[in-house]
Amino acid sequence: MKIPKSKTIFVCQDCGFQSPRWVGRCPDCSQWNSLKEEVTAGRGATVAQKVLQGAADKPTPITEIAIDPEPRLTTQLGELDRVLGGGVVPGSVILVGGDPGIGKTTLLLQALQGLGQGGQALLYVSGEESPRQLKMRGDRLGVSSPSLYILAETSLEEILKTTQAMKPAALVVDSIQTVFTDQITSAPGSVSQVQEVACQLMWYAKRTSVPVFIIGHVTKEGMIAGPKLLEHIVDTVLYFEGDKGHTYRILRAVKNRFGATNEIGVFEMKDGGLEEVANPSELFLAGRPEQSTGSVVVSTLEGSRPILVELQALVTSTGYAMPKRMANGVEVNRVSLLLAVMEKRLGLHLSGQDVYFNVVGGLRIDEPAIDLGIVAAVVSSFRDQVLDAHTLFLGEVGLGGEIRPVSQVDIRTREAMKLGFKRCVLPEGNLVKWSGVPGLEVIGVREIGEVLDQVMARG
Repeated sequence: MKIPKSKTIFVCQDCGFQSPRWVGRCPDCSQWNSLKEEVTAGRGATVAQKVLQGAADKPTPITEIAIDPEPRLTTQLGELDRVLGGGVVPGSVILVGGDPGIGKTTLLLQALQGLGQGGQALLYVSGEESPRQLKMRGDRLGVSSPSLYILAETSLEEILKTTQAMKPAALVVDSIQTVFTDQITSAPGSVSQVQEVACQLMWYAKRTSVPVFIIGHVTKEGMIAGPKLLEHIVDTVLYFEGDKGHTYRILRAVKNRFGATNEIGVFEMKDGGLEEVANPSELFLAGRPEQSTGSVVVSTLEGSRPILVELQALVTSTGYAMPKRMANGVEVNRVSLLLAVMEKRLGLHLSGQDVYFNVVGGLRIDEPAIDLGIVAAVVSSFRDQVLDAHTLFLGEVGLGGEIRPVSQVDIRTREAMKLGFKRCVLPEGNLVKWSGVPGLEVIGVREIGEVLDQVMARG
């Protein structure tokens, strides 16, 4: 069998575009100075070796494939198991990304501690820290399982040899940007290396039914470094989010082949490691002032979990020719759109006002169900009028000023009732199918002018 010769190419480190010669700007993603020289060996050698070894599976009719119900593995971290869809699926490949120092290693060390309750061997491969450093961290976190083994190695071939000898119940690779394979001559962390290492780890996980956790670095834009193909190869992609100025961390699933996406898990970072937050709404509403203008509470739905968060708006006269629009936690363009609707439909002169908007706690919200809360917060600050602290706002605002129905009103309002809210402002269209919550007063509105007439006057 003829083995392809190695060749020199230039690969974009952001999108994976390949060019036979260097160019200053990537033609695919338009990034400057992102093409790096790589000497690649033909992959035909690897494929040929697998075929000669008989590693390739034979085609099987779908009707003859036996499905054995394998129980999911629990990590003893309820929030992590929730995000994964009920636990770790044997043979799955899970990619965990996040900012430096956010707690990725801490999370996986605690997860391995839970997976090792049955006494099976677990392997943590570190390419960035020494075993002594991980031991010091493990002592601080209370991770002292005798079945947890630490390996400081960056060669993929050596890692696979160790796994074949140990046969661990779970494998963690920290991080994929530090691991390299001898089949490719480019430097560790390059597009070719990351892609090939991920493919080999995926091949190992599927053949042995061993779950593999991969830690990935992120770029300055917050995306996982390396080719986008990396996220397509793995089964689950988890982002570990949070602000270092806050103690909580949010684990978000953006891809999950074995469960729902957009689920989140909430943790609190303490001296002894990550602790689960059973009721995130209480965390995000803690310390909320009841007599503050521009403050409202909305309900956002993260997967199947309703979370109540506080929105704050500050409207003040501008000293510039162009008023400033700043938003933290929501899309600033969405806030600008709603400001234009209020100025057109309500006659509020906001073009001469600076508007600052914030989601308390650092949570990022994308769903339009908080539009009505944004409108109420801005009007409250603009008129310097305090709203009722026990009122919940729900509704999507259209360009005509109409308030459109939102989904899952029942579970949103039940969560509000548990936390002591007495009133809910929601779209009139939701009242048709709403089953109602005893003890909760409901105000149905059709357009944003009714919010001013009914709510602002009573606030």
